[in-house]
Amino acid sequence: MSSHKVGFVSLGCPKALVDSERILTQLRVEGYEVSPNYEDADIVVVNTCGFIDSAKQESLDTIGEALKENGKVLVTGCMGAQADLIHQAHPNVLGISGPQAYEQVVKQVHEHVPPPQSHDPFIDLVPPQGVKLTPRHYAYLKISEGCNHRCTFCIIPSMRGDLVSRPIGEVMDEAKRLVDAGVKEILVISQDTSAYGVDIKYRTGFWQGRPLKTKMQALCEALGEMGVWVRLHYVYPYPHVD
Repeated sequence: MSSHKVGFVSLGCPKALVDSERILTQLRVEGYEVSPNYEDADIVVVNTCGFIDSAKQESLDTIGEALKENGKVLVTGCMGAQADLIHQAHPNVLGISGPQAYEQVVKQVHEHVPPPQSHDPFIDLVPPQGVKLTPRHYAYLKISEGCNHRCTFCIIPSMRGDLVSRPIGEVMDEAKRLVDAGVKEILVISQDTSAYGVDIKYRTGFWQGRPLKTKMQALCEALGEMGVWVRLHYVYPYPHVD
């Protein structure tokens, strides 16, 4: 009988790690257990990186290892945008999805390992901040996806698409849950942190009844009031940066 255990391998950058946390949180909410090894897992999910050639090779090697040790493997993440390369190297994978395809990954898990019927969400609780793969004292806070720039040296936009900023109220809610859980340092990440809000013309949002512009400066000021360290990653000195 299936034990409803999912093995998970997360490769690549902190942004991919946040994607892994979101997938694992949803699976835990539905009653799946996370297996620490291949042998005890009913299925393995590999969240890949496809940024540079060495990262692609590491992803392919990891997929091969998971197939050898377990046999039932789903592939997601940035390299999933190049599905032909994966199929060519590993035709036996059960499914492939691209970056931030959370719902698709969970649906694919359902197809091969149905959710446990005995799961009681009122007993098997998941913490409000979700599953975190970082030490307790810090956590990543992703504020947007994608990038509007087309730098010749960067493949990210072709894999993750154009800039899509998260609503500032949603970002602040997540930050508060992290602080309430004991996080002492919030690491703000995205593909292009300084461009936060450009895609929606710095629309004014609301958090706890307070108007806040969807803009990096306003976000930093609000996060700075939470009494924890805030570190900004991937900030580029474009003309629109204050």
